[in-house]
Amino acid sequence: MRIGTLSIEPPLILAPMAGITDSPFRRMLRRLGGVGLLTMEFVSSEAVTRGIEAELAKLPFDPEERPLAIQVYGSDPDRMAAAARLAERAGADAVDINMGCPSRPIVRNGAGAALMGDLDRARAVIRAVRDAVTVPLTVKFRLGLREDDPAFLELGAIAEEEGADAVTLHPRTARQQYSGSADWARIAELVRALSIPVVGNGDVRSPEDACRMFGETGCAAVMIGRAVLKDPWIFAKTASFLETGRWEEPSLEQRAAFVLDHFRLLAEELEGRALLHKLKVFTGKYTHGLPGGRELRGRLDGIRDPGELMAAVESFFARLLTGRR
Repeated sequence: MRIGTLSIEPPLILAPMAGITDSPFRRMLRRLGGVGLLTMEFVSSEAVTRGIEAELAKLPFDPEERPLAIQVYGSDPDRMAAAARLAERAGADAVDINMGCPSRPIVRNGAGAALMGDLDRARAVIRAVRDAVTVPLTVKFRLGLREDDPAFLELGAIAEEEGADAVTLHPRTARQQYSGSADWARIAELVRALSIPVVGNGDVRSPEDACRMFGETGCAAVMIGRAVLKDPWIFAKTASFLETGRWEEPSLEQRAAFVLDHFRLLAEELEGRALLHKLKVFTGKYTHGLPGGRELRGRLDGIRDPGELMAAVESFFARLLTGRR
């Protein structure tokens, strides 16, 4: 698959997830293989253009992560253009515009999915960002704000008219958040309506799901988000399944090595409460389905020190590995 001048191989894309798809996590996924394009956690155009240090700190990334897209969100065309320029200067291989985030605070401020209810502003944002950057440009959106007011076909046409190189559709409405089922038939509708590539997103939880999405919708690539939190190997497994029709589960030893390596990377970049928060988030995800995982997760609230938590996770995997021998 190509997005403008950018080749995406395999045609599998990591979805941007706030607080999750930071540099350490992206590097770990790249090392597992199977990801054609990584996407940074979304960046606020207001914050980066006002010089807010915490937001600017998201922009640097390791060359190992390439190709990488940086997603920006906001509602002011000028600020969105300025943020996109910052993303390009940071080295982004592509810039993505967020027009699908259903978070209430973001929607209340007129950004994210709110732009699906103001298509004139949406057009102005896409036009301003397209004029601001030379790298490939994509736009991610949902079906619309509500079930009775779908705007995805109109917004897709606007994106194409204004020079976007591809679009991504998560076929739920903003009101649905992540409830119900993603309506893949709407992805197929958008594919038929546009000449630029359409990326499908939503309810891909296994390699088989990704293969079905390709077959049922005709999408050019599949974007995977929440499923990667419990199964970081989903991209590697899906790439193998698309190529050979087979995939293998990682061993317990591989799982333990991945988790501990990820936590060491986090510890190199963060400290204190920020590190503890990230470790708790990922421990909660990585231990699902493993013997004793629920017990470990039940202890997380009582742990106040990152070193203590890392030691608990190391001990957890050591016991599991000893029990398997």
